[in-house]
Amino acid sequence: MGRIFEKRKHKMFARYDRMAKLFTKFGKEIAIAVKQGGPDPDSNGRLRAAIQNAKGVNMPKDRIEAAIKRASSKDNKEDYEEVVYEGYGPHAVAILVETATNNPTRTVANVRSYFNRAGGALGKTGSLDFIFSRKGVFTLDIKGIDFESLELELIDFGLEEIEIEGEEAIITTAFEDFSKMQKALEERGINVTNAELQRIATSFAEVSGEEAINEIHELIEKIEQDDDVQSLYTNMK
Repeated sequence: MGRIFEKRKHKMFARYDRMAKLFTKFGKEIAIAVKQGGPDPDSNGRLRAAIQNAKGVNMPKDRIEAAIKRASSKDNKEDYEEVVYEGYGPHAVAILVETATNNPTRTVANVRSYFNRAGGALGKTGSLDFIFSRKGVFTLDIKGIDFESLELELIDFGLEEIEIEGEEAIITTAFEDFSKMQKALEERGINVTNAELQRIATSFAEVSGEEAINEIHELIEKIEQDDDVQSLYTNMK
């Protein structure tokens, strides 16, 4: 009985940790969006997307509103900077790390240490441009929608790829078409459950052997635990 309780307790704490990490992530995204485009989501597309995504992970409304208020306050001195780090982990696996930090010196030192301890190394900015392509990715609720007709319309707004999973559709656009697609979906009243810019691998590193794969997973997990890390992408097949 004691072991079962401990397992349940561990799972519960792990879930709370994941939730806290997500709330911190979207709180930072909201803060950055407000700094860039103001506190009004009607005129700030990035803020609308950030609020939407925060709601998607059940971030409470009062926390979302508090994040917007805090970021738009003249007394707020916490300024987050978006910094991308690129490098190779063990077995030549490319890893790209997106961060939001108020102390880049601390962040780069931490990220470099994770790579070094795993036998990898950080590279120069842009060194992985040939491996990752930046894309806009939208998850849509298409329940009750004639999606075939909608798909034809969205081609004019930059639709590149589409993947349907049950009552959801995941559509991809070029980086420069993100805002255009976001506006087109809003004008058509489509329920967008998630909208974000992602790094999509265009070439892959094949890693074989359980030990080698575990080494990559351990490095990824270590990096993702860092409070400054927003997203991580890898080209491991």
